[in-house]
Amino acid sequence: MLRPRFFTALDLDSGSLTLEKEPSRHIAKALRMRVGDALCLFDGSGREGHGEIAAVERDSVQVRIDHVSDVDRESPLAVTLTISLSRGDRVDTIVQKATELGVNTILPFISERTGVRLEPARLAKKRDHWQKIAISACEQCGRNVIPEVHSVTSFTEVLNQARELPGLRLLLQPTGEAKPLPSHCESLCLLIGPEGGFSDPEVQAAVDAGFASLQLGPRILRTETAPLAAIAIAQARWGDLLG
Repeated sequence: MLRPRFFTALDLDSGSLTLEKEPSRHIAKALRMRVGDALCLFDGSGREGHGEIAAVERDSVQVRIDHVSDVDRESPLAVTLTISLSRGDRVDTIVQKATELGVNTILPFISERTGVRLEPARLAKKRDHWQKIAISACEQCGRNVIPEVHSVTSFTEVLNQARELPGLRLLLQPTGEAKPLPSHCESLCLLIGPEGGFSDPEVQAAVDAGFASLQLGPRILRTETAPLAAIAIAQARWGDLLG
């Protein structure tokens, strides 16, 4: 049976530690785990520690760690996902599933046709919320390195950041070219637009920034479907998913 996994920012080498309030409450109240139950902790750097619960209180769980090791479950393909904000919980779903599929970095942005406009304080809260979703997804899927969710930025700024990235840059477009992908790729940046798509000037700006316009297939995919399909295809072709 797989041990439940929890993220902690504490030192795994300490041998014994008292977990932070959030994972402690989840262990004690939601999962109702008890003294002696086995669990796994990871610190986000690639290391994980196995041990058991030594003491349980309402907001405090003490863990005795038996051994710590470096466990690499990261894909050889580095994926940066740039996505426009969307209505509802679409971005929540994208962050969760993209983390499971091995994405390394997520850059949310606001483009011309983005249907969501939020105040800076709300955007900051959204970023924190998405980072917690990424952590939770890592707990579930076994990753020991947490992808970084950046603060929401402008379309222009996300293109500026993408220019500094090595490797292949792909703009997913229903009107893009249906062309074969290269046989080798170690670093990939995907650019995904809002529900209404990119404007013509934005498409041209992306092309000028080094993005190749690509059509995944004959059907138009929703804004929450396209990035996940593209990541799965990329991981099967260049990463660690069986294809």
